[in-house]
Amino acid sequence: MNEYTFPILFGVVLGTIGRMVMLRTDYRQYPTYLHGKIIHMSLGFIAAGLGAVAVPAIMEKEFTAVTFLTIAASQFREVRNMERNTLSELDDYELVPRGKTYIEGIAVAFEGRNYLVIFTSFIVTLSYLVWNAGLAIVAAIGCFFLIKKLMSGSTLKDIVDIQYNELHFDGAGLYVDNIYIMNIGLPDRQAEILRYGMGFILTPKNFDVRSTIANLGQRQAILHDVSVTMGVFRDSGTPALVPLIKRDLDDGRIGVFILPQDKDIEKAVKVIGAVPVLENAIRIPSESKASKKEGK
Repeated sequence: MNEYTFPILFGVVLGTIGRMVMLRTDYRQYPTYLHGKIIHMSLGFIAAGLGAVAVPAIMEKEFTAVTFLTIAASQFREVRNMERNTLSELDDYELVPRGKTYIEGIAVAFEGRNYLVIFTSFIVTLSYLVWNAGLAIVAAIGCFFLIKKLMSGSTLKDIVDIQYNELHFDGAGLYVDNIYIMNIGLPDRQAEILRYGMGFILTPKNFDVRSTIANLGQRQAILHDVSVTMGVFRDSGTPALVPLIKRDLDDGRIGVFILPQDKDIEKAVKVIGAVPVLENAIRIPSESKASKKEGK
């Protein structure tokens, strides 16, 4: 053993723990338990090793050795492709799919978390070598707080007001408030929808939010999360029983039509409010040069 053995081990262990902190299986059941977690923990261990070894390489002026980080970056980019391909294949068998935007967001998150592990193990190893183990632990705690902050993105309740609204029919047209959802001609199917269905109006809190919730991927994420959490009253081959979201073209509100097996208004509001705002769906038209010139 040499002077770098314990700092490297320290960095690898705390970097791997950092990946464990970021890895959890929730209501979406992804990554799957147990094999999906094993894959991501293994990749986290490799990322931690890369970050820890980079510090001694720099201190020994072995700058060519640091170039392996560029190779690691390309490998972790493959992690994104792996997640995208896996989730896209699985999405075909969901009663209410995630949608491509949601899948891309998950894939990017898994790639980005490996870079956070490299950063954590690098900082911890550097702190150990420059100062001591005590300050390295303090640095690790700081990195963990940063990880937690980066993991907690915005949710829908931060950008919209959620209100329950009774479903109703005008002839064959199904409506949530004044927002048209779809056409249902069969009286029996109409009775089923009124019995099992629920309607919600999501009102944007500002102008920018209109564009975000108008995104089809963001809408599909809402339907998927609600259906996974509260169940869905439908089976394959029943197109009339598909949850839908439609938009009011005048004011940007969206009408949410769902068919939960657990018909609980309060719970549904919480579930919709907890849906993540997808990074790929966020639009900020007020930041455009044209809007700024007009003083909007």
